[in-house]
Amino acid sequence: MRTIDESSSPHARVAAVSGTPTAPTPHPWYRRPALIPWAWAATLCLLYATVAVRRHVLMRTTGYDLGIFEQAVRGYAHLGAPVAPLRGENFNLLGDHFHPLLAVLAPLYRVFPSPLTLLVAQSALLALAAVPLVRWAIRVVGPRAAHAVAAGYGLSWGIASAAAFDFHEVALAVPLLAWSLEALGRRRWRAAVGWAAPLLLVKEDLGLTLAAVGGYIALKNRKQAGEGEGENRRGRRLGWATLAVGLLGSALEIKVLLPALDITGGYAHAGQLAALGHAPLDLLRPDTKATTLILVFAPSALLALRSPLALIALPTLGWRMASENGFHWGTAFHYSAILMPVVFAGLLDVLDRPAARSQVRGALATVLAVTAVLLPSFPLAQLAQRATWHTTPHLTAARELLARIPDGATVAASNRLAPQLTARCTVVLFPTFPVDGRLYEYRRTDLPAPTAEWIVHDPEAPEAWPYRRGHWPYPPEQQRAELARAQRAYGYQVVARRDGITLLRRHHPATAP
Repeated sequence: MRTIDESSSPHARVAAVSGTPTAPTPHPWYRRPALIPWAWAATLCLLYATVAVRRHVLMRTTGYDLGIFEQAVRGYAHLGAPVAPLRGENFNLLGDHFHPLLAVLAPLYRVFPSPLTLLVAQSALLALAAVPLVRWAIRVVGPRAAHAVAAGYGLSWGIASAAAFDFHEVALAVPLLAWSLEALGRRRWRAAVGWAAPLLLVKEDLGLTLAAVGGYIALKNRKQAGEGEGENRRGRRLGWATLAVGLLGSALEIKVLLPALDITGGYAHAGQLAALGHAPLDLLRPDTKATTLILVFAPSALLALRSPLALIALPTLGWRMASENGFHWGTAFHYSAILMPVVFAGLLDVLDRPAARSQVRGALATVLAVTAVLLPSFPLAQLAQRATWHTTPHLTAARELLARIPDGATVAASNRLAPQLTARCTVVLFPTFPVDGRLYEYRRTDLPAPTAEWIVHDPEAPEAWPYRRGHWPYPPEQQRAELARAQRAYGYQVVARRDGITLLRRHHPATAP
């Protein structure tokens, strides 16, 4: 007599009774290993894009940096150099940071010429990095538990901070490094190098990350007696070669290419690394640095620190802690995005060890708990705030004034207003910044006269993460003085004022009073 398994599905029990085979019940998408990574990527892309687009609509984005990158990509899209007037007159942005891979976004921007194109592209790139990480998680902890890894990465504070702050070239590096890390986890050394090699074209410091990938490969193939010595030898050679290429590539970009393209003839950010000559303990002072170091690995419940893959985070953490720019020390902005794939790759590497198999459930529960605790303190929580979905009279006034500026005009704009115009106008910052292409000089009083036809100035842009107020780069009183001087000395006249925002236009000398 044929027995029937009571725990089987209804279809199976019917088939057992009737003897008629039936098609198996398809699993929902969240239990299909092939679909889970891509479903998470699509969901996260929508989440990030919603935050980024709403911030732009609310005029919380800035000329520094969204406006600058849009001008550069706009140059590529029209088959020209990535010139960014916001960064300086005829300034080639490749002289600021070395990121020629930005050109891959040019065809998309040519079809959709808008800052929103860059914001959505960045959202897609950050979300795409979830695919290799979740695929790796499925192999290590199974389809159900992989959702915890996906949520941990997707909602991590480092990714959230990047998704919600304008656009940056590092978004291109995040999926490349994620795929490289997955290949490292499978000991596919050539694939790992192939995915990591384009990092040299994303930013000049990422050659050091490529070198760290090479160092990891050499470490994992260190000389051992027994079988596989030939394979280990090839792995070591590939690792040392990759390390050398990464170091030499970064050195070439910083010492040769960037100075050749910068109008000052030097590396614009070299002065920020003066702390490299200080005492080692200075790398952990002030306390903000130590807090950031802990928070970087916190999303993995600190388990990533037990993996040698954590070494790949050292180059980025090293230059940030050595920098004299306080923005680099904390958790705001985009600087930690490149670290999140490393952290979750390290977590998966640890969970894949036989000794850790019994601790998977507790580890992933801790990951989710840390994610939930940190989430309200970072930008994804803005979606739950009423202000994110509310249009203020100040915004309405700003849009009315910006609409009066014709397409193709030259405009000097406040930092928050600049990216609202870069798609259709030639935009510089008001008051003039930087002067002679020199960044980090915020105490100048000898500002040159504005040359744009239009000036639009907002003295009290509302608070918007990560900035408290919108008066950057000069103090509010200096900005008001420059606005008055433009009218008194340079021939600008008021076109309109709304809610504190002023629109000026320089009249032709022939018609000026």
